[in-house]
Amino acid sequence: MSRPKDEPDDLAVARRVLALQAEGLKALGESLDAAFSRAVETILNAQGRVICAGIGKSGHVARKVAATLASTGTPAYFVHPSEASHGDLGMIARGDVVLALSKSGETSELSDLIHYARRFAIPLLAITAAADSTLGRASDVALVIPPAVEACAETQAPTTSTTLMMALGDALAVALLERRGFKADSFSVLHPGGRLGAMLLRVSDLMHGGEALPLVRTGARLGEGLATISAKGFGCVGVVDGAGRLVGVITDGDVRRLLTAGARPETVDEAMTRAPVAAPPDALAASALRLMNARKITQIFVVENGAPVGIVHMHDLLRAGLR
Repeated sequence: MSRPKDEPDDLAVARRVLALQAEGLKALGESLDAAFSRAVETILNAQGRVICAGIGKSGHVARKVAATLASTGTPAYFVHPSEASHGDLGMIARGDVVLALSKSGETSELSDLIHYARRFAIPLLAITAAADSTLGRASDVALVIPPAVEACAETQAPTTSTTLMMALGDALAVALLERRGFKADSFSVLHPGGRLGAMLLRVSDLMHGGEALPLVRTGARLGEGLATISAKGFGCVGVVDGAGRLVGVITDGDVRRLLTAGARPETVDEAMTRAPVAAPPDALAASALRLMNARKITQIFVVENGAPVGIVHMHDLLRAGLR
């Protein structure tokens, strides 16, 4: 279908929008000053939570900022300014920090929230484009976004400005995350489901241990090793020495290759692959998967202080949502 000559080119519009937002983000990065560090310190010193608030598009951004903060170790939630005026101010307590978002800084619905924060000495942080606005002047710390050209000049619908607000919220969350020393272990506790949760699972979360382990001692007859492979169902058997250390592994593929080559090993020692690939219990499951793919193996023993404490099969990782 041909496009009329006077119809805007979709790709050109998209590129213009993205270019404007990229320019805005660059200007935001260059405009950051000590106020950002003061905002981080204010939140770090708070005993309570970060209450994010905003109206309209700023409200949607505030919800997202609250969610990002909460998921990265900074307790936070969103309060709708209108609901705050009708009872939800009671959710805000001493020890909390209010983070209010408003491009103009003159959003009337924020008035009660601002007065409440001032009355009870609750720190008030602002993200606004107008430092000299009502919100900017009332705040303890004002994070000011630079002048931004909205993507739709005709309607001035919030586009670039909301992108800058959201990026500033992300910057706060990551700065707080790093100051708190928030690691993958902490992140996985807050993200037990979905792909993020799967990526942060530890090998110990998925391994089979105890009686499920396919193990034989060095010196055992190969027939015993084959029987263990069949009984345990992992397609392999680990060989341990007298001290219980893992010294070798035999897979069903190894056995087929030996027989095809005409070899007739009598003991597991003659058939095993020595110094096998293994993973510690605290290794990320995603790392184990990468290692298994790189070595073209479908199972891996989990070893602690040289002794096998578990085994993980490729199927365990796939069922957990890793790819």
